[in-house]
Amino acid sequence: MRVLVTGHQGYLGSVMVPVLRAHGHNVTGLDSGLFADCILGAPPDDPPTLRLDIREVTAAHLTGFDAVIHLAALSNDPLGYLEPQITYEINHAASVRLARCAKVAGVRRFLYASTCSVYGAAGSEPVDENAPLRPLTPYAESKVRVEDDVAAMADTGFSPVFLRNATAFGFSPRLRADIVLNNLVGFAVLTGEVKVLSDGTPWRPLVHAQDIAQAFARCLVAPAETIHCSAFNIGSEMNNRTVAEIAQTVVDTVPDSKLVITGEYGSDPRSYRVDFGAARTELDFEAKWSIADGAAELYEQYTLAGLTAEDFDERFTRLARLEMLRRTGVLDESMRRVTSAA
Repeated sequence: MRVLVTGHQGYLGSVMVPVLRAHGHNVTGLDSGLFADCILGAPPDDPPTLRLDIREVTAAHLTGFDAVIHLAALSNDPLGYLEPQITYEINHAASVRLARCAKVAGVRRFLYASTCSVYGAAGSEPVDENAPLRPLTPYAESKVRVEDDVAAMADTGFSPVFLRNATAFGFSPRLRADIVLNNLVGFAVLTGEVKVLSDGTPWRPLVHAQDIAQAFARCLVAPAETIHCSAFNIGSEMNNRTVAEIAQTVVDTVPDSKLVITGEYGSDPRSYRVDFGAARTELDFEAKWSIADGAAELYEQYTLAGLTAEDFDERFTRLARLEMLRRTGVLDESMRRVTSAA
């Protein structure tokens, strides 16, 4: 299958491309390159690349592809709060426009990277795909809007599927340090502390980047009637954990580290447990990686690669990276590239 992956030079895309290739797919990437050089360890083997801002894609760019996997987004809640209009412009409007272009170009499958954070303040009872959506951030709200608008385009020739990923974790050659497990392990390695700024009580569902990639690969080849205009939670019930439990796993993994729960941010309202049964039943997909496995992998890779505090705080943190690109004139105020990447 000929597959276009948007955001292939991001955290998830850099893990997903090798997985798709291993499944025999012909992969092309589409990326503006903002995080292309945010590499820890060995550089990834990138596929042929369309160097484009997602807002500039046309149907002509998508002609000849069997499927589009749409990962590209401003994936950061703090950035969403800082620039909500740009978040909606890129994450919502450009995503819907991309789907429309894909349909015009004759692309038959459109796989959209949504998020379990669409469930918002769902409480302690596990929620499935039919639960009310209560997004609490511009990022999550944009995902809900895309699901609604793209679902309205579905017909016999165009099958969208919405993969509501749990919070990702795990090593990627293009690292993200601003997601919970990656962040906690990094702080433990660099400072000896596993620092939790909330009271540690919110529930979070987690899923390894490799498992996300395998779920997308499964959706590429699943029967059309199985995935057509459907949403699937992607993750595992074993990884529904409180932030304090996640932090304790890191303490158990990183030698001589200690847990520090400051509570300075109080109780985070974003708290939800998720039911992942539909993906098991309908896609025959089972997430494999536990939080403990991911913590051990991250500890090993951070140590081998010689992770530094500067890289952890700047290159691998989305908001800091984008602010640097603006400050140095690589990006304009609308987050559009104006010069080559630094």
